[in-house]
Amino acid sequence: MKGKYVLELFHMDELKVGQRQLIEVDGVEIAVLNVDGAYYAIWNKCPHQGVPMIYGSVMGTQLPSEPYQYNYGRHNEIISCPLHGWEFDLKTGKTLFNPEKVSIKTYPVTEENGSILLHLDKQHSNYIRKNFVCNL
Repeated sequence: MKGKYVLELFHMDELKVGQRQLIEVDGVEIAVLNVDGAYYAIWNKCPHQGVPMIYGSVMGTQLPSEPYQYNYGRHNEIISCPLHGWEFDLKTGKTLFNPEKVSIKTYPVTEENGSILLHLDKQHSNYIRKNFVCNL
């Protein structure tokens, strides 16, 4: 669901496939990721110990399978905490190990006329684009 308020972040050419950008909205750090041309925005702190999620690996995960079978799936839909490896769905923010109780906040992101837009639930008063871009 899109938020009521829209914040224009930057032009899509400024965040290439495989890159991440750190922003701050009203004191909250948000990691914006371009994964295979899809844009995601997540709260930049792991709920476990507050580690910055912008450094986490984007990957898939092992799917349920029969004994001695290993099925990999959900390629580039999962981000893991860089400290303890907690895995979160990039779309929903829910953990894979306990999706009903543990999650990180996600923010809807859209592209319109070449601009990347962040959708928020409340009006923002301060937006900072941090001097930080890294590759996935």
